[in-house]
Amino acid sequence: MYRCDTVALMTGPAAAIEMRGVHVTRGAAGEVLRGLDLDVAAGETLALVGRSGAGKSTLLKLVNRLLVPDAGTVFVEGRDTREWQPIALRRNVGYVLQDVGLFPHMSVADNVAVVPRLERWSAERVQPRVAELLELVGLPPQEFAARWPDELSGGQRQRVGVARALGVDPPLLLMDEPFGALDPLTRAELHAEFRRIQSRLRKTVIIVTHDMGEAFALADRVGVLEEGTLIANDRAAAVAASTDPRVRRLLDAVPVIPRA
Repeated sequence: MYRCDTVALMTGPAAAIEMRGVHVTRGAAGEVLRGLDLDVAAGETLALVGRSGAGKSTLLKLVNRLLVPDAGTVFVEGRDTREWQPIALRRNVGYVLQDVGLFPHMSVADNVAVVPRLERWSAERVQPRVAELLELVGLPPQEFAARWPDELSGGQRQRVGVARALGVDPPLLLMDEPFGALDPLTRAELHAEFRRIQSRLRKTVIIVTHDMGEAFALADRVGVLEEGTLIANDRAAAVAASTDPRVRRLLDAVPVIPRA
C-alpha cells in the first residue's frame, strides 16, 4: 500500500478526512476499494486520478456518506461517518458535479440560495451571501442573479455550481470531474479561478479527474487509484517522476504540444 510518509506525518491527527483500511464492494463490479488508507489535511487540495472504474467517485461518496464502507472507517473532521447525522454531514460538505445539476426552474440566485434556505437562513442573510458568492466566482450579481440556467454558458453554469456548493461555507468541498465537459480554454479559465478562490478560502478539497495535467494544475497532492488501490499519493513533482508503469500510463496520456 503506497503512502507518503511526509504527508502522513504532516497531517496526523489534524487531517480533515481520514480513511483507514477501507473496503467497498458494489454488486457486479465486485471490490471497488481495497484496504484504502488516506489522509487529507485541513485546507489541502487532493486530486484523485485514475481510469474509469478505479474507485474515484466511490471514494467521494464515502466522504459525505452516500456510501458506507463494508470494512474500515472513514473519519470526517475526526468523527466516523457512521456517527454523523447524514444530512448534517452533507451540509458540511460542498459537492460540485460535472453536469452541475442546476435546477432549471430556479434563477441563478435561487440556485445558489438552496442550501442556506434549507438551513433556514433569513432573507436578510441569504441575499448578501448570494451576492458575495457570485462575486467570488466571477459572476457580477447585478448581471447574473436573475438569469436562468439555460441563459448561461457551460463555464458560467459551472461557476454557479461552485457558488452553490459554497453556500453555507462548508469546510470540505468534493468535486467530481467538475471541468471535464468544458472546452480547453474555458477549462483553463476555471482552473485559474479555482486557484484564486482556493488561495482565499483554503477549503479541504478532493477533486476527481481523469486528466493528470489538470491534477497537477489544481492540487497540492495527487493520488493515483488503480483497481481500488492507491498506488501513488504525493506532491506533483514526485508523481511526475514515478517509474511505476501504472502511473506512467497516465502521465504518458498528457498531451504534449509539438515544438516548431
